Amino acid sequence: MSELTLTVMRLGFLAVLWLFVIVAVQVIRSDLFGTRVTQRATARRGAPEQRAQPQRRQQQSGRGNRQRRGAPTKLVITEGSLTGTTVALQGQTITLGRAHDSTIVLDDDYASGRHARIYPDQDGQWIVEDLGSTNGTYLDRSRLTTAMPIPPGAPVRIGKTVIELRK
Repeated sequence: MSELTLTVMRLGFLAVLWLFVIVAVQVIRSDLFGTRVTQRATARRGAPEQRAQPQRRQQQSGRGNRQRRGAPTKLVITEGSLTGTTVALQGQTITLGRAHDSTIVLDDDYASGRHARIYPDQDGQWIVEDLGSTNGTYLDRSRLTTAMPIPPGAPVRIGKTVIELRK
């Protein structure tokens, strides 16, 4: 082989070796430090016009912010890596999964990117719906096949994470 061919092969092998080292360091770093949590406070605030629209719709429908008596007011994570986390139920849809744009980001190997959603219906009940996850969503030990209302205090299991609605 010529000297030029041998040098090019050495440099190519060296580049591939460094690429492998860089990828290995990135994988080890993500395993040690976990996923990056993004702040969503600025996205929730929105412009004043955007905040006023839902209030106008509620006033027009005549329902306002009234909740049923005894309806749950918070979502509590009772098991999993986020144990003790509480989210106030304010009539908005709550998405759960590993995706960074989820309302509750689950750091759980058994959760899908977009695993489930919890939303209010017209009667003030909260509904849980599985979004086609691989490992399923369970309500009181039964796997969800359709959207189901969540009774207060009933456990909703997504992988190792358990969520309950409480007053």
